[in-house]
Amino acid sequence: MSRTGARSATAGAGPAETGTPQRGAWTLAAAPLLAALAALFAVFLAGFDQRSAMPPDVAARFYGFFLDRYPLFAFALVYGLARILAAGLAPGPASWVRRLVGVLVGLALVLGVSLHPTFGGLVLRAGFGTGSGAFLNGTPMGLAYAMGAGAAAGLFGLALGLGARLAGRPGPAPTGSRWRRVGRALLGWIAGFLALWFAAAVIGLARDAGFGPWPRRPLDARDLVVAALLLTVAALPHMALVAARLRPRRTPRAPTSPAMSPLRPDAVA
Repeated sequence: MSRTGARSATAGAGPAETGTPQRGAWTLAAAPLLAALAALFAVFLAGFDQRSAMPPDVAARFYGFFLDRYPLFAFALVYGLARILAAGLAPGPASWVRRLVGVLVGLALVLGVSLHPTFGGLVLRAGFGTGSGAFLNGTPMGLAYAMGAGAAAGLFGLALGLGARLAGRPGPAPTGSRWRRVGRALLGWIAGFLALWFAAAVIGLARDAGFGPWPRRPLDARDLVVAALLLTVAALPHMALVAARLRPRRTPRAPTSPAMSPLRPDAVA
């Protein structure tokens, strides 16, 4: 075989990378956190609180027990909505029609479970009901809090994951046996749930960490720093998981050089 043919065959047989480039994967994964931090900074600059002029129906929906008790969920909701949009913009085989419809359905799902019937929606109600019920039945406070965070994370993650999938997020790579694919999908779901469980537990500690009484008064500089740190720490595991799913995967590429074909008499020298 000639040197040219050998070099061509080696290049053709090498592994190929599929997926989003590494830098692009981290950009798409970090975009939701940046959106949440931008919303936090905008609230700080505007001096927005519950005394700001708002339509009465909107104010009645947002202000209340759950916003007072879990204020950082407002910015976690921004994170979730931005995650749906990022999934719709990420490279993938889905058509633009499916992406558009999927993004709209995904946004509606996340908003529905987070804001119906009022702020916190089914997510915070599930978490608060589970945690408080467990505590009243004699469960230690720490374990009851973890159970509540898990219930909230499970419901929010279900809407977020389904929304991202509808928006065009690729599923597991179609390689290996069916059981192996099922196992990879199951591990991905477990990892996503654990990441969101950690996030829910962290942002639920905002008041204990020194976050002020917003929205009863505007955010001050200390509130801004505490909230930004908590949101960043809470989002890091989920952000890393999303980046890992988007990073390029190396797959074997079949030889393409005609010099390697066994049907050609000049393939062997």
